[in-house]
Parts: sequence; structure tokens; C-alpha cells
Amino acid sequence: MRRIAVVVKGYPRLSETFIAQEIRALEEAGLTLDLVSLRRPTDSQVHPIHREIAASVNYLPEYLHEAPVRVWRAWRRVRRRPAYRATLALFLKDLRRDLTRNRVRRWGQALVLAAELPDATDLLYAHFLHTPASVARYAARLAGCQWAVSAHAKDIWTTPDWEKREKLADCAWATTCTAVGRDHLAALSPPGKPVLLGYHGLDFRRLPAAPDGAGAGDARNGGDPDRPVRLLSVGRAVAKKGYPDLLAALARLPAELHWRFTHIGGGKDAAALKAEATALGLADRIEWRGAAAQETVLAAYRSADLFVLASRIAADGDRDGLPNVLMEAQSQRLACLATEVAAIPELIETERTGLLVPPGDPAALAAALDRLIRHPALRERLAAAGHARVRERFGFKTTIDELAARLGGSHLGGSHLGGSQLDGSVANEAACASASTRR
Repeated sequence: MRRIAVVVKGYPRLSETFIAQEIRALEEAGLTLDLVSLRRPTDSQVHPIHREIAASVNYLPEYLHEAPVRVWRAWRRVRRRPAYRATLALFLKDLRRDLTRNRVRRWGQALVLAAELPDATDLLYAHFLHTPASVARYAARLAGCQWAVSAHAKDIWTTPDWEKREKLADCAWATTCTAVGRDHLAALSPPGKPVLLGYHGLDFRRLPAAPDGAGAGDARNGGDPDRPVRLLSVGRAVAKKGYPDLLAALARLPAELHWRFTHIGGGKDAAALKAEATALGLADRIEWRGAAAQETVLAAYRSADLFVLASRIAADGDRDGLPNVLMEAQSQRLACLATEVAAIPELIETERTGLLVPPGDPAALAAALDRLIRHPALRERLAAAGHARVRERFGFKTTIDELAARLGGSHLGGSHLGGSQLDGSVANEAACASASTRR
């Protein structure tokens, strides 16, 4: 059985449920995993799935000056290895194009990882194409093993093209979780080396059954001040989530329309959003709950009438991939209103399984909110169709089976997990991997 080191930026993280879900599923498939984290956790809570993960975690020095002896000892261990000079030359080439402390930090972390990696490790598997992939790439060369990468969202859209090209050429294989991301990376990948598509999907074993649809006749419609329509959004308070647009849209709603909005999520912009809500006169209609564990989020989906996510492309190019929260909301038979950005249209078919509006357009978002608040029958129709589609197309069993096989594990059992299509075959990936010899 192969031994895999999974390199992540931070662990555990409440906002990265999809990574924890994947790790646990790979363990269930029989793989021996070691987790390597570039940062220590900052969330005060964990999801239940984190408690089930058996893999040990090696926390690399987040800042090199905080662990100089550990870094020095690592350098002493790897500097005489055959690949050291060539890997140092690669790092210096990268440093000339990216003259930052961040790049130096990744080199130091790679030295520590290569020195401390168990001898039986066969592959380094990095989540995210930016900094975790840099550490995995340098460390794999130093350790004489292969590395692979799973790309997601920010890492795809904010990493320079030169770096993406070189990493895609160097890794054994690459996969990503959206068609729009796959197409972008495929254009940068060498000929004959495909970038695979595998939606994260949901593990329906871990989710409660969806509640029965509410009858439209007695559902909330915004006309009763004692029964306001309950709006929900789950997401970090960062630029790409578009919460200023959502607040502006809420401020445009007619005064006679009765609603309450709940936000769940941490993020650096939380204080600014609260101040903006107060300035817009919305503070008494909004509840800011902060970051929460999955069981709390699931309960919030089940008590809401409408889920809203106003994603947009941030100034630095950062954007969502396919937000898991939209799939989770639909799994609980909750109608969704979102924006036509990134891979969201791969999940939501507007007017059929949800509503989509242009990103960065508070007026259009307000009009859609007004319509959905007033028409509970429309919400129920969209919720039912969204629930059926997410169950049919966005379960994670097939993707995990393919990934486990590529990594050397067994298949998960049970067709009840749902279906998801991974674009590519294990045979093709094995051919790609065999073409990259151990260094």
C-alpha cells in the first residue's frame, strides 16, 4: 500500500470541509496518509469529520525565524542529496521572478518537509496550486519522489501563468474541481498531459435527509412582520464573496417587505460589513453568527427560506470555484440565489434549479430577492429541482473512487453515496505518472 503525504495550507479549517471529506474518504479506501500543514489552525472549532481523521499532522515552521534550528538541521540533512543543487537552482530561478519573503519561506518549509518525510513515502499530494504546490514540488525533488496537485479556486486565478505552466509540466498529474478551472489549466499544460476534472461533490452519508417541501399556501411571503422570510448566506467575509453587493441589494428592498438575514462565516472583512450594514440601516434585520461547525450550518440551512451568495471576481483576480455551500444548501432542499461567476453555472441552471444574476449588480440581485421573497411557490419549485440535481450529479463517490485508485487505494463501497463524473481515466493517469521517473 502506497504512503501519501498530503500537503495543505492550513489544517484543520472550517472553510475547507471538502478537503477533510476527501482525506477521510481516502483513509476509508485503505490509504496511509500523513498530513503536512504550512500553517497551524486559527479556527476555534472543528467539524465532526476532523475528529474521524486518523492521519498525523506535521506542522511545518510557519515563519522560518521562529524555528531556525529546525530549518538549519533540515538543510544539513538534505544539502548532500544528489538532487539538492538542481533543486536549489530551481528555487533561485523562481525567486528571481517572485522576489518575496513568501517564496523564501516555501523553500525553508520544503527543506524541513524533505528532511522529515518518512522514507516509505511514495507521493506528495498538494491541495492548491500556489504555495502548497511550491513546497511539495521542491520537497519532492529533494526527497526523490513524485508529486501531484489538486487545484481549486484562488490558487488557479492568482498564480502567474509562468508558474502554473512549470508546475503542470513538472507534476505527475493534476486535477481540479470545476470545468472552468480545468479548461484554463489545460490551456497551460503540456500537450498530452491532461488536467482532470473531478467535482468535490457531497458525501450524502454525512448529511441529514432533506426536509419535506413546505406547502406554498402557508409559507412565508414577506407580507407578515411576525413571519419574515429567512435569508441565509454562508461564506467568508472576503472580497470574492460579494457581501457588499448583497448588503446594497438588501437596502434596495421595499420597506413593506419583511425579511431577516443571517450570515455564517469568519473573514477579515467582517467588521467592515457590520459597519456597512449599520450605515445602510439594516443592522436590526441581520444576525452575524461568525464561523461555525458543520452541524450548526446544516441546522441553519434547514431553518432558512432562501440561500443567497453574491460571489464576484475580486480586484486581484481571486474568485470562487464551485462553492460547497451551494451544494449543501440544495442538499437540504433550500432554494438558492447566486451569481453567474466562476463555476456556479455548472451547478445552478437559472430558472430551473435556482436563480442566477450577474455579479457585481446589486439592482439585479435586489430584483431577484424581491421576487423570491414574495413567491414561496417559486422557491419550492427551485428547491425541489436543485435538490434532485445535486443528488443526481454532485455526489462524490465516483470522484473519490477514481482518486483513490490513482493514489493506490481501493474503491469505496456503496452506490448510495451518489454519482459524480471525473473527466479522465485511471489508466491515462497511470501512464502520465509512469512517464515521470523518481528523481
